[in-house]
Amino acid sequence: MYKRLSAVLFPIMTLFLIGSVYWGYQEHQEKNSILIKAENQYQRAFHDLTYHVEQLHQQLGNTLAVNSTSQSYHRKGLVNVWRLTSEAQNEINQLPLTMLPFNEAEDFLSRIANFAYKTSVRDLSKQPLSEDEFKTLKTLYAKSEDISKDLTTMQEKVLSDRLRWMDVEVALAKQNSPNDNTIIDGFKTVDKKVSEYPEINWGPSVASMYQKRSVSMLSGKMVTADDVKKHVTEFLGAQPSQIRVVENGKGTEYSSYSATVTDPKSGRKLQMDYSQRGGKLIWFMDSRDIGEKQIDQNQAQASAEKFLNEHGFKGMRAVSYNMFDNTGAFTFVSTQNGVLIYPEKLTVKVALDNGEAVGLQANDYVYEHHARSLPKAKLTKAEARKALNPEFKVANEQMAMILNELGEETLCYEFTGRVNGSDYRIYINSETGVEEAIEELSPLDKRTSFAK
Repeated sequence: MYKRLSAVLFPIMTLFLIGSVYWGYQEHQEKNSILIKAENQYQRAFHDLTYHVEQLHQQLGNTLAVNSTSQSYHRKGLVNVWRLTSEAQNEINQLPLTMLPFNEAEDFLSRIANFAYKTSVRDLSKQPLSEDEFKTLKTLYAKSEDISKDLTTMQEKVLSDRLRWMDVEVALAKQNSPNDNTIIDGFKTVDKKVSEYPEINWGPSVASMYQKRSVSMLSGKMVTADDVKKHVTEFLGAQPSQIRVVENGKGTEYSSYSATVTDPKSGRKLQMDYSQRGGKLIWFMDSRDIGEKQIDQNQAQASAEKFLNEHGFKGMRAVSYNMFDNTGAFTFVSTQNGVLIYPEKLTVKVALDNGEAVGLQANDYVYEHHARSLPKAKLTKAEARKALNPEFKVANEQMAMILNELGEETLCYEFTGRVNGSDYRIYINSETGVEEAIEELSPLDKRTSFAK
């Protein structure tokens, strides 16, 4: 009996064993294939990064080598600097550096890209490079040479010692290890050098992009936790005993208060953030469960507008709308003398089951809201229209203050209309007649803009 049983089971087990070995071999081959592809991608990204940083250094030199009045070549050179820097940033993002301190170098490349872009997009024939900008270019030329030499040295070691990027990933994953890896050490050296560079004059347009909002930018007196409780009580009608207030960033320029309101019966929580200076509401969220959609976009917009009016956000105009998970999010901008002020924007989130406002994001509004001395348009509406595509069918027109590509507030004519089967907003500079910006509107945005 046992002989018969073994005669049957032995070939079956042999087949299972062979199958298991073959399956394991296939898995090993597939794993090796994935590792090889990842290694090849890392190697390509690193060598491309080294090449593009070297080209960046050369392009900065070429831009400085021509006559100071060669505006056309300056523009061409700066566009190339922006392109090369952007490619270098993309290649850094493809490397396994998420756990490696390379932030200073990434930030440096980002600032070079923004400096080159913002300088090249302006009319250099009317506003040529200034003496300070030439000094900045000379500094960037010298510093990019240092980075290029360090990357080239690393590249030589990678090639001569046949170093693998997969080993870098393993070394970074072992957080308790000393990370004594040639590539890791090389990137740390580059980042340390960049962090020690003296302050560079990037110009106001680039500096403003990296300016962090702080409490010192706001007006009004400093408020206490008790003051915030009073604000919350007025806003929600909640009892002080239901309100818990904590201070964030105590003693820093970014201090604020977070308030949590808990309903004693249902346990429902509402959260709010207030600025410490002026006690301005920055953020509000009601995290309740939202039922099925019962109201349409117009009803939701009316509810959002009512919510803003009741809580002191006067003169706001809805400009865009998004809908997801039975909630609608409206973006509003403020108005001054009939002019839309786009820097002063906020978002209201409305529950589509009953139209209740369940969220507010007012950071931009709080930090940018102030009375402006609006310039007078030099061009008439008819003159501004001449800059539009002749096929553009204008449905609405108004004045708007926007931030241009240099981060400057610019008074424009906002034309909303249709061309090539799509709806757009086009912003024409009221002084120069050039197109400052264009954005395509979704059907929801279109309905929001004209629901007035």
